Amino acid sequence: MDKLPKVALPVVIGFIALVILISKSAVTIDSGKAGVLYKTFGGGVVTDEPPLGEGFHIVAPWNKVYVYEVRQQEVLEKMNVLSSNGLDIKLEASAWFEPVRNQLGKLHQDKGEDYIQRVLLPTIRSAARSVVGRYTPEQLYSSKRDAIQQEIFDETQKIVRDEYIQLNQILVRDVTLPPTIKDAIERKLKQEQESLEYEFRLVTAKKEAEKVTIEAQGKADANRILSASLNDQILKDKGIDATLKLSESPNSKVVIIGGGDGGMPIILGNN
Repeated sequence: MDKLPKVALPVVIGFIALVILISKSAVTIDSGKAGVLYKTFGGGVVTDEPPLGEGFHIVAPWNKVYVYEVRQQEVLEKMNVLSSNGLDIKLEASAWFEPVRNQLGKLHQDKGEDYIQRVLLPTIRSAARSVVGRYTPEQLYSSKRDAIQQEIFDETQKIVRDEYIQLNQILVRDVTLPPTIKDAIERKLKQEQESLEYEFRLVTAKKEAEKVTIEAQGKADANRILSASLNDQILKDKGIDATLKLSESPNSKVVIIGGGDGGMPIILGNN
């Protein structure tokens, strides 16, 4: 019994050392993240192997694991830019992006964990200033928002795709013009809208007048053709036809043949 503690002591010490070793060697990577392995005695950052995926991993205690978010992220940037005529414009844009997963080691080695501040944001600012400088304030305020958004995306994408960053979308959230410029643009747009409405009313009235004229001309032409086609003999024939039909009616009447103008019959009585 006296020897038992002497035998158990190394076992206990060894067990404790093992627990400490495992605790320092165990790495748990959460969902939506990946780990870059750094081998202290094995060449530094591992770039020729896939990053560590989600879950539990055992690594040598002298190595390190740098964990990165690999899901789509959003970064918002507010900046001052100049329009084509030199006016100061406030632009608010956001980027949807994610690191290229299979190049995470190179991203860590070349850019570091703060790659968003080092690479992505400066590129967005540069692209925004370049694109906005091609447009007037009026274009920025009204009709060119989608075009500007796409151009900023294209210019940013050209740079960051070689920096191990996958750019998914650029969204222009807000464009703020100087108040005096904004008011002037709104007045101009209002005047243009009123002018378009006035032109529409003029065109509508002109078409309605043309319609009335055409209808009146049609009626006049029809009456002229009808008048030209009628003569005394035709009128007499039609009068005789009408008289015959009336004479066949059961109602009592007196028909005087040749008693009217031009020899037309006269119909008397209807008791």
